[in-house]
Amino acid sequence: MSNQLYTGINIQWPISQDIASGQKVVETRTYPIPEIYLNKEMLLVETPGPKGKFKARIIAIIKFTECHEYKNKKEFYNDSKKHLVTKDSPWAWKDKKKFGWKVEFIKEISPPQEVTQRGIVYRTKMKLKS
Repeated sequence: MSNQLYTGINIQWPISQDIASGQKVVETRTYPIPEIYLNKEMLLVETPGPKGKFKARIIAIIKFTECHEYKNKKEFYNDSKKHLVTKDSPWAWKDKKKFGWKVEFIKEISPPQEVTQRGIVYRTKMKLKS
């Protein structure tokens, strides 16, 4: 691996695994992706969420290539095959706007690498171990 510095993005397990497997090709959030992160390789930091039994770890390199705002619930749920969010999901459409971030899987990091930096959504200046 190189000395390249990456920004990491936290994505909860098991959603992180859906991205890594290629099943989930759109990440949904209630805000647009900051333009600085569009088309930039990032580390997918898998966080345990409420059900995982592990510490945060890097599992892949990904890239967000597009961002769009869903205009309404119908449009959002019509895209469910891409983002895998259902009406009974904790990430279902509620009162806030929803945005879709098209995600491209670049490379698996195997074995996963433990993360020491802290961050709520993003972690900066991260390096991969050789």
